[in-house]
Amino acid sequence: MSTERFQHMLGSVRRAAADYGMISPGDKVAVGLSGGKDSVLLLAALAELRRFEGFDFELCAITVDAGFPGMDFSGAEALCERLCVPYYTEKTDIGTLVFDVRRESSPCSLCAKLRRGALCAKAQSLGCNRLALGHNFDDVVETFMLNLIYGGRLATFEPVTYLAEHSLSVIRPFSYVHEHEAERLARELELPVVKNTCPADKKTEREKMKALLLELEHRYHGLRERIFGSVERACLCGWHENPRGRKT
Repeated sequence: MSTERFQHMLGSVRRAAADYGMISPGDKVAVGLSGGKDSVLLLAALAELRRFEGFDFELCAITVDAGFPGMDFSGAEALCERLCVPYYTEKTDIGTLVFDVRRESSPCSLCAKLRRGALCAKAQSLGCNRLALGHNFDDVVETFMLNLIYGGRLATFEPVTYLAEHSLSVIRPFSYVHEHEAERLARELELPVVKNTCPADKKTEREKMKALLLELEHRYHGLRERIFGSVERACLCGWHENPRGRKT
């Protein structure tokens, strides 16, 4: 995986990891491998990152199977084997609980909370001290806007979050990687992206926010960059302005 675009993306990952102290020598890092484009590309990036000086860490991948019918993770397993990364699957009945038992009208929040809990517990049981998630640059901006519009809060997720109950730090090495870049690279590298069969896929408030930001971006070019920059300059939620200049 040595294409020029992949190496450019890897540079963004290295900068984010360095800016926020995401990975140190001796760490054991679990990747939350949902099978989506961001998570499979993140796995490939971290597997490559181990080759660089100062990034001597162990790596494994964990898939939380929510029990949605038709989800095939065999491609994800094959990718892990090709990258020499141990792969673990945690089977759950989260899908049944959220959609059939609880019949949530807004299922995403509960589903995400339950999946994150299962992921953290599995990572802890494997002796990991870092959990890497595939949230990207656009996710930071979208989460900020969702909190602003629906919650009246100036907030987004943190680049690094320590979870004391699991003795685990959640890290987001794709914080400087744009979604369109990840999508294009996953396609070019022919990574095994898993088709999401969740009934709520593409029907969430986040999808509406993506559409709104796209519309606004046409009118105010560079809007996402300015929102992300304002999060950094305001030092919201653990973010800070990078004195070397964040490259995009």
